[in-house]
Amino acid sequence: MNLPRLLLPAVFLMFINFPANPQARREAQRPPDGGTREVLVSILIPSLANAPFTATVNTEWARQLADGSTITLVNHRAIARDAAGRIFQERRLLVPNDGKHDSPVTQIEISDPVSHAFYICVPNELVCQVETFSAPEAAVSPVSAADRKPGSPGPEDLGKQTIGGLETIGARDTMLIETGAIGNDRPILAKREFWYAPKLGVNLISKRSDPRFGTQNFELSDIVVGQPDPKLFELPSGSKLIDLRKATELPASESQSPN
Repeated sequence: MNLPRLLLPAVFLMFINFPANPQARREAQRPPDGGTREVLVSILIPSLANAPFTATVNTEWARQLADGSTITLVNHRAIARDAAGRIFQERRLLVPNDGKHDSPVTQIEISDPVSHAFYICVPNELVCQVETFSAPEAAVSPVSAADRKPGSPGPEDLGKQTIGGLETIGARDTMLIETGAIGNDRPILAKREFWYAPKLGVNLISKRSDPRFGTQNFELSDIVVGQPDPKLFELPSGSKLIDLRKATELPASESQSPN
């Protein structure tokens, strides 16, 4: 989908990588080794029928570095699910938590369990792609061990609380990674906490604390139970549709809408 857009930067780099100085040319040709790629996995929204709602997912990711400094990134994105189980989700950039940075929408996702179609749209490029959708299993209510001691590895029952007018069931899972299991020279203790709403079949709060990844907090707010705006499940007007199921390219107006 992004191949044509990437051609121009590639051509530009080709010119700047061939300076007149032979020594500089050799240095410029070194491969860009190193670095990491990280993907933040947010709250799962299952395709449940007859449990419609709209909400905002608030994300905060804090990581403490080896030198003692901390990086904190945030975003706020809209989600919705209709009575048929179709899911709308915005994807936004994570930005510094300083109130000075915009968090633009990078893509829009529409999952349709009825037509088994999964749409990914890039609004700025007016391009959508569709592939086959396989609905993931719905989340289940946390199960805890009644005889577990607080602080020890395993599940812990946190009771119930009301969040956004919905009853939730809380659980905390503590995992101990023994020394040497993943190359670690000492034990690693990781914790995950969930507050699950049976009425919606989703976690309204999900927290993860892990020395390897920092602290990740996800929380649903602005929850409205009921049918969302049907326009959310329409492809952006004028978008070109790339059907990966058929390896063909069609205008959105000539293709089947997820609505």
